Amino acid sequence: MLPPATFLPEYDVAIVGAGPAGTACALALRGRGYRVILLDKAIFPRDKICGDAIPGPALKALRQLDPAYMEALWQLHPRDDVRRSRLVAPGGGSLYLHWKLPTFNSPRLNFDAALLALVRQHTTTEVRENAALKNVEITADCARLMLADGRQLTSRLVVGCDGAQSVVGRRLLPEPRLARAHHCAGVRAYFENVGGSESGTTEFFFSRSHLAGYLWLFPVGAGRYNVGLGMLSELVSQHKIDLRQLLLDNLATHPALAGRFAGARQLGPVRGFGLPIGGGRQRPASGARFLLCGDAASLIDPLQGHGIDLAIRSGILAAGQVSLCLEKQDFSAEFMARYDADLQQQLGPQLARSYRLMRLLGTRPWLMNVGVSLARLPGLGRWAQRLVG
Repeated sequence: MLPPATFLPEYDVAIVGAGPAGTACALALRGRGYRVILLDKAIFPRDKICGDAIPGPALKALRQLDPAYMEALWQLHPRDDVRRSRLVAPGGGSLYLHWKLPTFNSPRLNFDAALLALVRQHTTTEVRENAALKNVEITADCARLMLADGRQLTSRLVVGCDGAQSVVGRRLLPEPRLARAHHCAGVRAYFENVGGSESGTTEFFFSRSHLAGYLWLFPVGAGRYNVGLGMLSELVSQHKIDLRQLLLDNLATHPALAGRFAGARQLGPVRGFGLPIGGGRQRPASGARFLLCGDAASLIDPLQGHGIDLAIRSGILAAGQVSLCLEKQDFSAEFMARYDADLQQQLGPQLARSYRLMRLLGTRPWLMNVGVSLARLPGLGRWAQRLVG
């Protein structure tokens, strides 16, 4: 009698989610000879509710993979090249911070589609859109993925890059939800004809009405602005805050904004979103035959609210762990824990510092006022810039 045939999964790697984390993982696996599939429930281009700021470290990480990626993204349109940020304290004082790394703002509708186009152009990854994941199971031989349309596929391991409501995370890490102290809520709308705004400058407005959060105004090119408001979910719940109404009220009454929106035109509705922030007690980002990246791993900066750079960096780290697993043929939870250690070493200190600073400044508006005043003194501006990252 012949021995039973060895089971061979269809793919070596299944990446769920084609946002910045998933596309970065696919790009980092380029040229390694693996059978990679990238799944997403949407059809691109698709919108993603976000501030649309593309942090410099995100572009730097992609450039380190291949300078051609950076060159292609720099051709995006619409786009607004960012040189500085203006911080407005609750007391009205302003501080300008100048950024060292090249960066820009661009709607996620365009940016994420451009990243996926890079995957199609530069890798042999199989891209499958309109492929919502319904369930995932880990067996001794593979990760088995069940799609909403009834199809199934198998892979040696799965990388969950499927956002804050990650199906991979929920199915494989059935732990209680993060506390509201480690979750933020936000709203966003697009406007045009905003008065007093300047291309190349992002603006952050702090107020007593939205402690542990801020209102933002980001130019995104073509005369349009991403305008939003975010704060800790625990405060939204505790004070029963209607974020949509609070945003519109602030645009009409905030001392630094009143009048600037008198002739503005809102483009579409105010839309809401929620995100788990890092820096607190983190649940594992890995287990037997799976890894989590980006929002799925709660990698959102608590102070500035950005996550694209952390998503891209975690996707690249995940690709490194994937390669080690396939090389050693070790997909155990113990071996996967190396990825958690890498995340903690490279991203953990930044997230922990940002969380502590957010909690400190967010509940003490006077401290923000004092900080902005001191930072405007000669020699202290660089200190302020280092403090906020």
